[in-house]
Amino acid sequence: MKRWLPWVVAVVAIGWSLSHLRPARDTGIAVSEFGRLPVVFNGRLQPFDSVARNSLLQIRGKQTLREEGKPGTTTAMEWLLELMATPEKANARKVFRIDHPDLKALFGLPLEANEAAGDDGKHYSLDQLSLKFEGLREQSSVARSKEAVLRTPFEQAVLKLGDAVTLYLRLQNTLKPVNSQDFEADLVRYREVIPAGTEAFRERMAGRPFDTNALTGALNFAQQYLAMHGMEPPLVVSPHHPERERDNWMRTGEALLESSFPVALLRHLINEERIAEDEVDRLVEQAGTVPLHPSLPLFGKLTTAYAKGDVATFNSTLTAYRGTLTGAYDRELSKASQEQVFNRAQPFYTAMVLYIAAFLLACGFWFASSEPLRRTAWWLVMTAFVVHTAGLIARMWLEGRPPVTNLYSSAVFIGWGAVGLGLILERIWRNAIGLAVAGILSFASLIVAHHLAQSGDTMEMMRAVLDTNFWLATHVVIVTLGYAATYVAGFLSILYVLVGFSRRTMTPEFGRSLTRAVYGIICFATLFSFTGTVLGGIWADQSWGRFWGWDPKENGALIIVLWNALILHARWGGLVKERGIHLLSIAGNIVTSWSWFGTNMLGVGLHAYGFMDAAFKALMAFVVFNLVVIGLGYLPRPGRTNLAPAR
Repeated sequence: MKRWLPWVVAVVAIGWSLSHLRPARDTGIAVSEFGRLPVVFNGRLQPFDSVARNSLLQIRGKQTLREEGKPGTTTAMEWLLELMATPEKANARKVFRIDHPDLKALFGLPLEANEAAGDDGKHYSLDQLSLKFEGLREQSSVARSKEAVLRTPFEQAVLKLGDAVTLYLRLQNTLKPVNSQDFEADLVRYREVIPAGTEAFRERMAGRPFDTNALTGALNFAQQYLAMHGMEPPLVVSPHHPERERDNWMRTGEALLESSFPVALLRHLINEERIAEDEVDRLVEQAGTVPLHPSLPLFGKLTTAYAKGDVATFNSTLTAYRGTLTGAYDRELSKASQEQVFNRAQPFYTAMVLYIAAFLLACGFWFASSEPLRRTAWWLVMTAFVVHTAGLIARMWLEGRPPVTNLYSSAVFIGWGAVGLGLILERIWRNAIGLAVAGILSFASLIVAHHLAQSGDTMEMMRAVLDTNFWLATHVVIVTLGYAATYVAGFLSILYVLVGFSRRTMTPEFGRSLTRAVYGIICFATLFSFTGTVLGGIWADQSWGRFWGWDPKENGALIIVLWNALILHARWGGLVKERGIHLLSIAGNIVTSWSWFGTNMLGVGLHAYGFMDAAFKALMAFVVFNLVVIGLGYLPRPGRTNLAPAR
């Protein structure tokens, strides 16, 4: 059995990974099919499925919804469809996560779990929050007036909840006005009043007698749709002429107003914006001349059928709507479908589970000296690495970008690079060291990526400071590989210190193999971090007109180069021996973490992405952990010659 264990585990791991690619089957409302529809949000085209997952992750912290006292689990797409079609039902769902007790007190929310009342003490509904929106706005205004680093935990919680509520309200207005009970019927009445209403409007603007009732009836609809548009929901209405305006998608509210009173004209009339007089005349003449977009009646049928529970009508209307996009928008439909498959596959979650399993097996090998355990860990890491690589390639294909474009993707890529180095180490020494480091470091980096994903769309449009040229694909990738190598060396050194407490495991040969591995990887890290930093200077010169500006991120990259160079020179000069190189390597974890992540939270420089309280606490905890390990490395080890030297 031991002989076949690695193969059995590998087959199970591969089968589990591939099982996520199975297409979802809709037995009632075609929720999965709806999730494949393309929509433009956060500056990029994506499927409704991605909007749902990313939004629920921001609001709740998870991509599924399970409420206290209610059976079953609601998927993100089911929640979003309910939110858009029947918001009154969605408003009763407890989706907003609130942890700060003072913020709960502000809304008068229950502080503790109450299973009988369906309260878990963490999640609350919009209905529970709506009575205190004014208080939330006031507190948000105070918090935003302060610099990010000066905000209290309460103020940070207020801003987080405020952003979640804003996102929630934006999504509610995606397909129809939030207060419309029967959007299909409303659209019929709207089309009936447009001709007379716009004619009355033109007569009024010309100073001639006009039909007051006709104008009032049309404006009642128009004001409702203007408010809907003002919430800035996702853009779901395709352009009229794809061959000329392929990227000019519209919001439902804007498309509705296009056929009656253009948005710019309404805003001018209510003094929200100024436009030239000749432009006003042109818009007045245009009023009522553009036909209603063919997608809008289908949205009306979809939302009304969903509200009534009419499965047949909903599914047939969905098929008809998809048919209106087929041909002209095949490229958009294909991209949305591919991204939905990527979402369902969850490659990085799958890899994360396999990595931690491999790490545990590698630890078991050290204690049990069982070769089947090591080989099983090897195949698990290999399987996870293939899944991880496939996920990276899929992201690159969907984004049309290199693998590193933001903090999230850098965390994913650092984990991938760590696995590659770990596998090389394992092929050389075959003692499970490379497998353990690959497993734990990649698991940790993917955990970091998971928490970063809670801040929003991980495939968002790149910041202008990053969206440049060829140097993005060279500088960022190479310097990130340097980060990954420095982390691998640091974690090998942590292993050296911790395993050193075991006389049975830490043999002189084991210690020497770790030291050789750390030395070689630091050489690799020095080369890549130096090359990446130089390429970054070339990139800065191409993009900003200067090679070096002492930006915090640039300084951090330079510090990594100098620290790795310091370790090598200390070793070459005999300033440190076996233990010394490991303790310096552990300190490299601190240097790299600050340079990779900490500089982004300073709030200054071209690479600053904003202060993140939770991330800062995690960063400080990581720093403390490494300092503690360094302290442990200085403890005397009676009878251990390989750890005896003070250096």
